[in-house]
Amino acid sequence: MSIAQAKANTENVVRMAKEVGLEYNMDTMILTNTFDAHRLTMFAKTKGLMKEMTERILRAYFTESKHIGDHETLTDLAVEVGLDREEVSNMLASGGMAEEVRADEQTARQYGISGVPFFLINKKYALSGAQPAEVFVQALEKVLAEDKIVVLNNMGGDMCDDDGCEIPKK
Repeated sequence: MSIAQAKANTENVVRMAKEVGLEYNMDTMILTNTFDAHRLTMFAKTKGLMKEMTERILRAYFTESKHIGDHETLTDLAVEVGLDREEVSNMLASGGMAEEVRADEQTARQYGISGVPFFLINKKYALSGAQPAEVFVQALEKVLAEDKIVVLNNMGGDMCDDDGCEIPKK
């Protein structure tokens, strides 16, 4: 990809983010290895806070231009979402959750995922890259149409609705 193409792609991502109310500051973003951030989200998952931790890391990275490869930064972010500072510091220092992240990476490789964003629907359909909302709508409509359940023997079974079930008389 040329520099011009990369810049155009970046501008497209910033524009799409803005359309949905997100502020991305790609020009001040600190590029780093995100492995420890992934370990932290796995740790947060064990505490029921994976969604909150993921959202906080993404905002720190894309909007606030924080260094999410730095353990101190990650620990501060974790405390903000309700995780214990000492537990997080110990986990990051120990290399904990690395096996879980490596397992996720292996699963991604099996699906042919090599970058983000990547959306996998029903472990069968994939969308790669930042896409407009209408692409997602079309994809979901296709999935629903193809995966619709068809009852092949709809003769004489229980009849159920919001009021309960009725067994047909024979």
